[in-house]
Amino acid sequence: MITLEVPDARQQEALGGMISADAPVSLIVYLEGDLGAGKTTLVRGFLRGLGYLGNVKSPTFTLLEPYELGDRVVYHLDLYRLADPGELEYLGLRDLLAQDATLLIEWPEQGRGMLPDADIVIDIGYRDEGRSLGFRSCSAKGERLLASLDVRLRDKVNK
Repeated sequence: MITLEVPDARQQEALGGMISADAPVSLIVYLEGDLGAGKTTLVRGFLRGLGYLGNVKSPTFTLLEPYELGDRVVYHLDLYRLADPGELEYLGLRDLLAQDATLLIEWPEQGRGMLPDADIVIDIGYRDEGRSLGFRSCSAKGERLLASLDVRLRDKVNK
């Protein structure tokens, strides 16, 4: 497990870019935290790290936003408004899971029972100033990603 504090949204977005640097193509990330904690900010940084320059907004009303980045596809899901986990069938969850894609899922508890297990869970909380982020691996793939993130963070601190 890794726990960090970031002072502002800019640093939180930069952290998202660091995560994407070593993220495998096929990855499931759960993003947990209260409204306004910065889940979409982290997703924006992740996408920027992969070279995406367009607008990144929370898919609160569409529930799903796809991003095609060369040979990589990233799906950003916001399940806050999901009334029933069964609604994920209508979103085409099975089709998304059948491909090599990255799924960044906000409010995963809304899809409990229908979502696959995460590779990593990122919990974002409020601090007096900034945010605290806790990273927990849930698979071997997640462990490798967090190990490389830990190295990147130590390298950044030592510079």
